[in-house]
Amino acid sequence: MAEAKTKPTQASVERYIDAIADPERRGDAESLLKLMRRATASPSDVGSSIVGFGKYPYSYATGRSGESCATGFAARKGDISVYLVASGPSQQELLSRLGRHKMGKSCLSIKRLADVDLKVLEQLVAESYAEVHRLHPSSDA
Repeated sequence: MAEAKTKPTQASVERYIDAIADPERRGDAESLLKLMRRATASPSDVGSSIVGFGKYPYSYATGRSGESCATGFAARKGDISVYLVASGPSQQELLSRLGRHKMGKSCLSIKRLADVDLKVLEQLVAESYAEVHRLHPSSDA
């Protein structure tokens, strides 16, 4: 079984961001790192391709279990993925004010930060992070 992309490594968050070739994408990742540190008041780790904040335990009916980041982001080639693991109480209303984005089950996709309202994004991250902690009291979210 492949290693989870969310599993923390010893890699440096700063090196991960510095390795992003596109200057605009790299700048967005630097801004997102600051935003998520404020929203979570949590240190960041790097998985194989994700910058994560906080941790929470999970388990599936199949018996598989592990630990994942409570929120995080990945600066992919085509877009930025922001992982909103749990829906905060006003997620739908905030998403309606966010700006240009796509939302999956727990993955918010943004082309570039200039397309969205950063205050709204910070509130989305903070609410999701708090909801993970509420749902998983043993987490360090």
